Amino acid sequence: MCGRFTQAFENWSSILEYFGISDNGFRLPPRYNIAPTQDVAAIISDGQQRRIGRLRWGLIPVWSESDKTTFATFNARADKLLANGMWKRLVPRKRCIIPADGFFEWRKIDKQPFRMVPTGRPAFGFAGLYDTWTSPDGAMKVGSCAIITCQPNLLMISIHDRMPVILREEVHDLWLDRGVMDPHLVTSILQPYPDREMWAYRVAKMVGNVRNDGPECIKEVH
Repeated sequence: MCGRFTQAFENWSSILEYFGISDNGFRLPPRYNIAPTQDVAAIISDGQQRRIGRLRWGLIPVWSESDKTTFATFNARADKLLANGMWKRLVPRKRCIIPADGFFEWRKIDKQPFRMVPTGRPAFGFAGLYDTWTSPDGAMKVGSCAIITCQPNLLMISIHDRMPVILREEVHDLWLDRGVMDPHLVTSILQPYPDREMWAYRVAKMVGNVRNDGPECIKEVH
């Protein structure tokens, strides 16, 4: 699973450039401990160009009677996408990328939290699905998203049995292209990210509290 991650970006200009987005002035303050139900920066394509904006982390199904759900929708399993109607409907044209510079996971044997970060690149691009929910009376609209998860790579396997799908740069175009609607083609790229291109380090257990959201959350501990 992926239940916490970071968008601790100090230089949004370089992040927008990395993801092929024109710098339109989009900025968010650094986030060191993002949790479900909070807003995150996410990238979509309108068919002409990529755009970045805010989405709520935790997908709200269009048939929901309220903007709250009684079950977890912040993750979607890659191997279940085409078997679950809620996700299958979104796969052809509602794909997004969620930029991150790290994510947290808790080692199952001792609950020690680790932070995983990219090597040789400024950010990860998580594969996501998104949708827009409208309240029954039409008075409120909420854009929301889920992060897709897959089997762990060799680095992650000793920490957890799931990890977020991290898209390689060369498949960003395919994932965001709304003209590519073959569900089997787009889901075929949802594979574990190479372990040699990321590393993990221990962090303080304070990251377990969602109220903690400062630089100390990503400091390495020994």
